[in-house]
Amino acid sequence: MTALVLGTPWSEVHTLLLPALWQTLLMVVIVMSIVVSLGLPLGLLIFNTSPRGLAPSPRVNASISWIANLGRSLPFLVLMAAIIPFTRLVVGTTIGIRAAIIPMSVAGVAFFARLVENAIRDVPDELLDVGQASGGSRWQIIRSIQLVEALPGLVAALTLNLVAMIEYSAIAGAIGAGGLGYLAVNYGYQQFDNHIMVSCIVLLIVLVQVIQFSGDRLVRALVH
Repeated sequence: MTALVLGTPWSEVHTLLLPALWQTLLMVVIVMSIVVSLGLPLGLLIFNTSPRGLAPSPRVNASISWIANLGRSLPFLVLMAAIIPFTRLVVGTTIGIRAAIIPMSVAGVAFFARLVENAIRDVPDELLDVGQASGGSRWQIIRSIQLVEALPGLVAALTLNLVAMIEYSAIAGAIGAGGLGYLAVNYGYQQFDNHIMVSCIVLLIVLVQVIQFSGDRLVRALVH
């Protein structure tokens, strides 16, 4: 009983904390690679099929916007539970890091796509008109004008999405995904281990603050 009240000795906390941190970082890196690979083109597609885009198409825009909104409509915990059959179909399990990657990616892609759309929307129409008047192809305008001019906004979007994925990875601990969330719930909360709980909270706060600070510095450096 005393061990449960006092918690893991501070000298041994790192033996649990460091592997959990590694699992969290692994989840986030894998998910963010999927999020950027799918969310960036999806966001560009949503914008460029809108009335202000390079290839306006109301039907296509409405369809992909509906898909993006669907991924953002449910709280992450509900989304995780709702797509359990799909998760099992894709990775063959509903627990662990592999299972957590699927709902995190679904939520992250939808969120990032909307952030990309908003960042591209802030690019002045005059610049797009110049690109079209100079005979640039759609891909050239997207690459040289939309992506370049929206770069600060895209970095801010990436920072925001990265922080959200860290939060989602902590929630994913509820399905045994590992990481800091799993450690905090199963050791800190359920076993009343205050040392583990405090350590997880502090580490998550530090991790988010470092990412947000670095992202903000990079955005300020890119603004011109």
